Amino acid sequence: MNFREGVIIPIDKPYGITSFKALAHVRYLCTQANGGKVKIGHAGTLDPLATGVLILATGKKTKLIETLQAHTKEYVATLQLGATTPSYDMEHEENETFPIEHITGDLIKNTLQTFVGEIQQVPPTYSAVKVDGQRAYSLRRDGQDVQLKPKTVQIDEIELITFDQDKMQITIRVVCGKGTYIRALARDFGRAINSGAYLTALRRTRVGEIKVDDCVNYDKFEAWLNTQTIENEEK
Repeated sequence: MNFREGVIIPIDKPYGITSFKALAHVRYLCTQANGGKVKIGHAGTLDPLATGVLILATGKKTKLIETLQAHTKEYVATLQLGATTPSYDMEHEENETFPIEHITGDLIKNTLQTFVGEIQQVPPTYSAVKVDGQRAYSLRRDGQDVQLKPKTVQIDEIELITFDQDKMQITIRVVCGKGTYIRALARDFGRAINSGAYLTALRRTRVGEIKVDDCVNYDKFEAWLNTQTIENEEK
């Protein structure tokens, strides 16, 4: 491995840490192994409560990040129906509940398909979208109101995997393009079924051709790195 020439390293980001923290940890370990500072970036942020494929690129291959970010992504998401949270995931407590008696398997399947194709989607206000140079989530956490504009996103597939009628939870598989927020999809789906919805689990299972099975386990990254041959000089 030659970090300066560039290495693509997909990792399986664990639950509860930011993509930046995961990157910083890997940068530190790579710098230690390299005996000098390693330039590194990531292709596509994952929320702290999401897990799965996070692609890192070092050295000259950081130029590929924009291309990597444009690749199709696949997610598996679990949604709680009948309620919402301010962030549309479990970062916050439920703030509102809605009727669920009318929700059926057919309603869920039919409504999910209305989101397939090119759609307009407003990003969640608890997101990294910038507003006048500041992150939207920072403004929200400071108690400010945030208005974001809709963006055009592409959703190629939505598959209903399970529907637990007792818990009123569904698990779905989503194949989508760059810039799609699954939390926003949960929000809009909840509204479309005249109820509410938020994420209780989210896993990115694929970016382009890189699947989660191809990733290095974050917690075992140091052990994995120790098995690699590191070239310190530029070719």
